[in-house]
Amino acid sequence: MIPPFQLPLDLSDSLPQFDGQSPLAHPSPEDPTASSTPMAAATLNHLRQQQQLILNAIGEGVYGVDLQGNATFLNPAAAQMIGWDPQELLGQSMHHVLHHSHPDRTPYQRENCPIYAAFQDGIVHRVCDEVFWRKDGTCFPVEYISTPMRDDQGQLVGAVVVFRDITQRKWAEALLQRTNEELEHRVRDRTQELEQANQQLQALSELRSRVVTMVCHEFRNPLNNILLSVSSLGRYQDQLTADQKAAYLLGIQDNVERMTQMIDAILIIGRVEAKGMEVQPRPFDLITFCHEVMAEVQGGAEPALQQNRIQFTSRHKRLIVALDQCMVHSILTNILSNAIRYSPAPAPIQFKVVKYHDQVTLHIADAGIGIPAEDLPHLFEPFHRGRNVSNIAGTGLGLNIVKRFVDLQGGHIDISSQLGKGTVFQVVLPIQYRPASS
Repeated sequence: MIPPFQLPLDLSDSLPQFDGQSPLAHPSPEDPTASSTPMAAATLNHLRQQQQLILNAIGEGVYGVDLQGNATFLNPAAAQMIGWDPQELLGQSMHHVLHHSHPDRTPYQRENCPIYAAFQDGIVHRVCDEVFWRKDGTCFPVEYISTPMRDDQGQLVGAVVVFRDITQRKWAEALLQRTNEELEHRVRDRTQELEQANQQLQALSELRSRVVTMVCHEFRNPLNNILLSVSSLGRYQDQLTADQKAAYLLGIQDNVERMTQMIDAILIIGRVEAKGMEVQPRPFDLITFCHEVMAEVQGGAEPALQQNRIQFTSRHKRLIVALDQCMVHSILTNILSNAIRYSPAPAPIQFKVVKYHDQVTLHIADAGIGIPAEDLPHLFEPFHRGRNVSNIAGTGLGLNIVKRFVDLQGGHIDISSQLGKGTVFQVVLPIQYRPASS
């Protein structure tokens, strides 16, 4: 903050007395100085010249007013700042000339003017938040001091006003304030980003801890089964029939496949979390692709019970999409496999493909055991499984991967379910994948 301007001289002592009619008072015939020696007169003239030089040299505007508020003198700096000729203002009301209105152009009443108050109450008034008006009708911010003037008897005879144009200071203050606000805004944004990053790191750390715990738990069961099967084969090799041995070996194979699926799923989740998996779209016929996935899913189940359970419908014989084929394969495989796994045979599974504008909806409905309402909010969390799945095999990772692959391709997934009646999945994907940046 620039300190208030201090008047370099006590003008009330150095300035001559004013009669309100002329810029510089002249000694009256009764003035004792009129009969003074020529040396005294010369000294007085010298002082007046010095006074005039000082007023002309001061960079701030300086003007004087009498008890009526009319101008008695005006220095060149003041005249230049308000755009008037000094001689035009002598005897004029300075309030009407340069202090008549507020910045919003509403009238500034003389009774409220600190300049006039100085020769009413005899107190120095300092103001730093008002404007003076130029001759051309424009205004500029000023800082001013209104100092009362007294005669030899101590009577108030007027006031001296010293002012400066603070346009540059106001501009600098506004710029500083705007810069500070922008800096504060950036700091808030950066703080928010850091908080979000910290929350993500905490969530990731919790997820990793949970994954490690769940992996250990999920791996323990198949490993125990494998160990038990190997132990039984070794201990009772001679007593077991060929069919019993084959059953043990098949059990070992199933448990190894289960662990392999979990490892693959965990690796996929890890790649997505680390932003290491990118969508690789390419055009393909979605209708033909769906038939291939259906054949694959039903062929992997028990043929006698699961064949032709999936009933496919679509108005389109051919539908070209530009998506990541591997991700779409994983989405359909997981949802269709769950539909087969959690619904009793031979209950049909409805699979419908619908195109609407620039989106395609994969509608898959089963008549299975359904999902408890309390499990729905957590359905896409890693390793979460419904509390009603009992001993039905599963890793709890499939739907988490489905959700991630749907999100990566700019789609969304909706689930509705009724316990004991079935579940409906609706996966909505764009016909043509477009990166978020575009």
